[in-house]
Amino acid sequence: MTGMFMELMTKAMRRYLVGKNQDFSFKASQNFDLGSIRKTDLYIHIPFCKNVCPYCPYNKIKYDQNMVGAYLEALLSEVEQYYHRFGRAEITSIYIGGGTPTNLINELGAVLNTIRERFNVSGDICVETNPGDLNRAVVSRLVEYGVGLISLGVQSFDDRYLQLLGRGYKSANLDRAIDMAVTAGFKSVNLDLMFALPGQTLDDLSADLEKARHSGADQITTYPLFSFPYSTVGRYRKLKKVKMPNLVVRRKMYRSIHDYFLRQGFRRVSVWGFLRGEAPRYSSVTRDHYIGLGAGAGSYIPGSFYLNTFSVEEYIKKCRAGKLPAVLQMDITESLARYYWLYWRFYDTYIPKEQLEELFGSDHRKLKRMLSLLSAVGMAEESETRITLNERGAFWLHLMQNYFSLNYINKVWSAAGESPYPGRISI
Repeated sequence: MTGMFMELMTKAMRRYLVGKNQDFSFKASQNFDLGSIRKTDLYIHIPFCKNVCPYCPYNKIKYDQNMVGAYLEALLSEVEQYYHRFGRAEITSIYIGGGTPTNLINELGAVLNTIRERFNVSGDICVETNPGDLNRAVVSRLVEYGVGLISLGVQSFDDRYLQLLGRGYKSANLDRAIDMAVTAGFKSVNLDLMFALPGQTLDDLSADLEKARHSGADQITTYPLFSFPYSTVGRYRKLKKVKMPNLVVRRKMYRSIHDYFLRQGFRRVSVWGFLRGEAPRYSSVTRDHYIGLGAGAGSYIPGSFYLNTFSVEEYIKKCRAGKLPAVLQMDITESLARYYWLYWRFYDTYIPKEQLEELFGSDHRKLKRMLSLLSAVGMAEESETRITLNERGAFWLHLMQNYFSLNYINKVWSAAGESPYPGRISI
């Protein structure tokens, strides 16, 4: 009954905010009208992992050396296809995720070289990696490739929780891996930490925060364990004894994290992220538009969101045939595009008023009434130039966002994971 009620509420809210012209469904498609793109961000997905963590929901496969060459060939083919469509477009940032991108450290050089040959790369290159995958040779290659920002998925400095999460390294190895990244000359080093883990106490969390702060990293991004229903955690929850964190515990720990980093001179740069000094912010998600390369990569361009096939084998076949590997598409109306922008401003925890007025225009009155409630209930503070979420607002609003986004992701990724060519998916 609760699920049906929330479904009705979701549809009513979408209708009220976005209007009736938006079709909230992905459709199977083989012909994509990409229009003309002169400037975009780029995402590269590397699905290979030598250690497959049970909680991770992202599209991944066990590392197989026999597939590496074919996957590289497919990535290069996809780059060429976009080059033939758009010419020498400007790439304002490159984000490399996975999987564990550094599992293909040599191949990344070939991909980045081709991208630079075909496009005008004007922004930073960002990469995420597993601390257990770092060594001097890998770090040197990343620097050689021009990577400016790096994120290490530390998750915890406590061996109990590393074992629970299925990480393939011990806490004793972390200091060396982090030090290699911090001293390598990257513009910014981010550490990912999980909190509200099963059995974790506030003292355990405090110990992790202290070690992260003293590590020399520029940014610390903390987040609770999201137990996606379609992930291995969801399917084998009883076996792994991992579940969604208790809301009360999650609330206490988030407040503790937030207050700790602000006391230590960090500034909040997203719901979960805290940055110190003048290093650039590391973010994997807040891009206005982007093109995704690789199996399971998504792309968001003006008027459309589309998704590559999740199957690595089918991705390779499509690229070898000289075809784009995208198999699902959802048209995006201007109204939804505006609210998509607003969604990520909530993630950033502030909304610039000038952009808000420019984007929403006459619709701003309806939205302004809703935003004014944030201040009325003590979740936001308003100045002449921006609306800023406080700690309370950041936690509760993002909790509500999670309900919708995880529900949408679950529907789409479940279908995409079950079939290389899924049909219509209504969200």
